[in-house]
Amino acid sequence: MYPDDDLLPLSALQHLLFCRRQCALIHVERLWVENRYTAEGRVLHERVDRGGERLEPDIRVVYAMELKSKRLGLVGKADVVEFHQAEEGWVPYPVEYKRGKSKKGDYDRVQLCAQALCLEEQYRLSIFEGSLFYGKTRRRETVSFDDALRSETKIAARSLHELVESEETPEARYFKGCDTCSLMDLCMPKVLPKKSIQGYLKEVSKP
Repeated sequence: MYPDDDLLPLSALQHLLFCRRQCALIHVERLWVENRYTAEGRVLHERVDRGGERLEPDIRVVYAMELKSKRLGLVGKADVVEFHQAEEGWVPYPVEYKRGKSKKGDYDRVQLCAQALCLEEQYRLSIFEGSLFYGKTRRRETVSFDDALRSETKIAARSLHELVESEETPEARYFKGCDTCSLMDLCMPKVLPKKSIQGYLKEVSKP
């Protein structure tokens, strides 16, 4: 169990699995730059980030729902949680909004699974699936929270804590995903072998 002071942003799991260096730049060095892609994601989230809820037949929809897991050491918000009426009561069904389209990597699915694990801990029940809604395709992708995805999510949460606790930024290594990263100009993966951006800036500013 993690104490409240040690809880990390649930959204950092997506950063970690996309690129450990990006994750460290954001969550260790506290750097952030917005670009077209992050702006599009922010606009997509504006409706759900207002919070509130609405009722539909057999479904209660909650926006920007607070989440916490002391077992995983994570805290954050779910874009949308639909509570579906079932024999055993209201069953949570998390829905995460993403710009673009479905990806080959599991980082979006891990983030959604982490939300489900938080909800399971909070409500003491089992959640078997949720959905990712992609802005480009305007479609939902159903995600099954099977044993493999749950295991991957728990490992990612531990790895996130280890990375942040180390206070070290991994070396820059260029890959295709770098081209859409908002931190590209700060990270400089094609030319900068330095681990820490803050350390590099101190070095180049010396007289």
